[in-house]
Amino acid sequence: MDDEVQRRTTPVDLAKLTSAYIKIRDKRAEIKRAFEDQDNDLVEQLELLEGQMLDMCKQMNADSIRTPYGTIIRSVKSRYWTNDWDSMYDFINREGAFGLLEKRLHQSNMRQFLEENPEKLPVGLNVENAYTVVVRRSKEK
Repeated sequence: MDDEVQRRTTPVDLAKLTSAYIKIRDKRAEIKRAFEDQDNDLVEQLELLEGQMLDMCKQMNADSIRTPYGTIIRSVKSRYWTNDWDSMYDFINREGAFGLLEKRLHQSNMRQFLEENPEKLPVGLNVENAYTVVVRRSKEK
């Protein structure tokens, strides 16, 4: 393509692409906000109903109650965490209970470690790099 033709058409095309991108991104944000507002209202309503059902299960000393519309099942959900990671790591290491940890890497800490220690590439580490595009809104428009 002739350099003159490319110089004349590229800025216009890029301006249109950028404008369309920002409009779509704004519309997605608008739709997402509306959805989140509606969803939050529904979540609050469900939590109210769940509280009433839990109260009824407790009053009836029942773990399940069958109704014509469905079965209410009361169960215990446990969540575990620690406030003392040093002691937890010592415990896991001492017990050989490494399955208590999730198998994932902290992305920004790994990136920082590799930047500071380029000669210490862990065996089995996979790296995927991909170009991305960021569009910032012009202050003029």
